[in-house]
Amino acid sequence: MSEPVGPAPAAPLRPPPPLPPRLLALAPIVHVGTGVWLVAALALAIAHYGYNATSAVWLWTSVAGAGLGILGAGVIAWQRHAAARGSRGAQKVD
Repeated sequence: MSEPVGPAPAAPLRPPPPLPPRLLALAPIVHVGTGVWLVAALALAIAHYGYNATSAVWLWTSVAGAGLGILGAGVIAWQRHAAARGSRGAQKVD
């Protein structure tokens, strides 16, 4: 039989360091993103209904983005409350 072709196996890699807590915090990202969608929805509603300057699809896209952001914020709050009361199925971020 022939010997395997290719580079020799490398030394095992060390595990990556843990992420800092500020990169693990999802709530600020969700809240800022939802706020941006809400501001965009307000601006597009004024532009669409006040000046007839934009298409309605942009308005409804921003409304959907804001709605999903509000839903995401609710899920985050729900998980935090579950973790605070000690629920076994709650996701805990250390």
